[in-house]
Amino acid sequence: MDVSLTLWITTIGVLVALIAADFFIGGRKPHEVSIKEAGAWTAVWVVLALIFGGFLWWRFGGQPAGEFFAGYVTEKSLSVDNLFVFVLIMAKFAVPKVQQARVLMVGVIIALVLRAVFIAGGAALVATFSWVFYFFGAFLVWTAWKLVKEARAGRQEAEFEENRLLTAVRRRFPAISAMTVVMLAIGTTDLLFALDSIPAIFGLTQQPYIVLTANAFALMGLRQLYFLLGGLLKKLVHLSYGLSVILGFIGVKLVLHALHESGVRVPEIGIPLSLGFIVLVLAVTTVTSLRASRRAELRAELRAAEG
Repeated sequence: MDVSLTLWITTIGVLVALIAADFFIGGRKPHEVSIKEAGAWTAVWVVLALIFGGFLWWRFGGQPAGEFFAGYVTEKSLSVDNLFVFVLIMAKFAVPKVQQARVLMVGVIIALVLRAVFIAGGAALVATFSWVFYFFGAFLVWTAWKLVKEARAGRQEAEFEENRLLTAVRRRFPAISAMTVVMLAIGTTDLLFALDSIPAIFGLTQQPYIVLTANAFALMGLRQLYFLLGGLLKKLVHLSYGLSVILGFIGVKLVLHALHESGVRVPEIGIPLSLGFIVLVLAVTTVTSLRASRRAELRAELRAAEG
């Protein structure tokens, strides 16, 4: 896949234009975002991602398009985990609902810039050191195991804890406004999540162009998804299990790819299988989560009635 400098510049220009349009149409004026508005904008970003995937199919063929969709779905599913922390951040700093859309918009833009830097570094490592795939694969398998252990222990984050970068900024600039702190908190916290999501997408494609665009389209719809899901987040009780399975699967895929690159005869997992597996895991996780939440609600109602 040969991406010209012209296409890079055009793509970045289009992404910037889309972000600007989103800001001036939906985030410029402080207001409380309704479910209808969030749903409409979520649909817009999904359609735009589908159009871009179609463009890749037309320009470069089915393989790059499949890699984009697999990366997009993976990044989108992993970004849902971010929303739990965003809820905690909003609660900790008592951000008014009318200000939340603007805060999330700026926070996501900060996250996009930081991820672009992180992706550039990852691409340089992948291009220079083939052994980095072993490291990425092992890291993802370890992260998957860690998620399972936390889920089985029933661990829940009670409150948001500031990362070191945010703490340093607040100490260095004590006059910084509360809203600016929240925006920085969202942007820098997302980067911590990127520590597993970026290696995960490099397990699906080694094309920096696809890695960047998949991340961009996944993140740009995150603000609307925050308002659309709302209380549904608490019902996704099996999300950690689903994400751990996906990360573990991609980790194994990366190790197999590294072995193959080293001359070892091992089977490689193709993009169609990867995309199908990721979608299936997310579908099963969502269904089982909603069923488990419903059963828990019914038990609570029965206990309340008996009491």
